[in-house]
Amino acid sequence: MSKVCDYYFAPHSPWSYLGHQRFIDVAAKHKIKITIKPCDLSRVFAASGGLPLAKRAPQRQAYRLIELQRWSDFLQVPLHVQPQFFPITPDPAARLIIATQIAHGNEVALNLSTAIMRAMWAEQKNIADEATLIGLACDADLDGKQLVKSAETIAVQTDYDSNTNDAIAANVFGAPWYVYKGEGFWGQDRLDFLEREFAR
Repeated sequence: MSKVCDYYFAPHSPWSYLGHQRFIDVAAKHKIKITIKPCDLSRVFAASGGLPLAKRAPQRQAYRLIELQRWSDFLQVPLHVQPQFFPITPDPAARLIIATQIAHGNEVALNLSTAIMRAMWAEQKNIADEATLIGLACDADLDGKQLVKSAETIAVQTDYDSNTNDAIAANVFGAPWYVYKGEGFWGQDRLDFLEREFAR
């Protein structure tokens, strides 16, 4: 039986971005199949008592920026701690990732997720903009116009809602979140613990 890890994330989450490629690499090293589950963090927060960034205390917001810069420097992953297009609705990008997953599978969707998150956090692009998303998909040798069109279908929205419901049922309260053998791991700074479980 193949080993599987569920991956809950949001394309506008800087922590998802910082951990994304490291997670992919660790999973590949241990031959773990990744099931990607982009989910609606606003609903996850509402169900778990979390607050959107704008409603958090000023000292929490300030410290977040410090930590983002620390992790960016430590990991040598380029990141603008206050990107031009933030806050932003992540739904169009999340649905595009799901449409790509349906059409092309997890690996292609993971690669597009990488491009989308890098576009936002390193390249100052608007990932809520249709033309931007089409361009990112085309840059990945995909039919961007068709995928963006597919992303607006009921089937994709149903999967997005299902991912979010699964996240809530799995007691997810932030992103990224990894579930392996029924055990949850919250945050890119827990990847060492997750890898230990992969290696068992």
